[in-house]
Amino acid sequence: MTPRVLARLAPLLALAAVALLAACGGSDGDATPVVTFEGTDGASLFAQACAGCHGEDLTGTDQGPPFLHAFYVPGHHGDAAFFLAAQRGVRSHHWNFGDMPPVEGITQEQVTAIVAFVREQQRAAGIE
Repeated sequence: MTPRVLARLAPLLALAAVALLAACGGSDGDATPVVTFEGTDGASLFAQACAGCHGEDLTGTDQGPPFLHAFYVPGHHGDAAFFLAAQRGVRSHHWNFGDMPPVEGITQEQVTAIVAFVREQQRAAGIE
């Protein structure tokens, strides 16, 4: 994709992005310390960065939606949506959990590993 096309799609993807990789919780104006996530294994990184809101088994919690759901298949929320969610945060749109803040301290390489893990778990659950 060209930079021009990406620039035009970015706002749409950001609005359509899922609440992934959340640091979960509301914004109360307090400065949140930046967390450093360890490793490059998708399952481990998901446990560190995402499971608190999206569930250890990707079935969601009272703070974030499940990723084992048709809303999050690649045809509805592509991989780029996950990257934008981690980088910019996401406005609440499919669920009523509130907005997701950006995930401070996570690298693009780590997000890549998490997305691969989520897609693997979706395939295993028959959600493609």
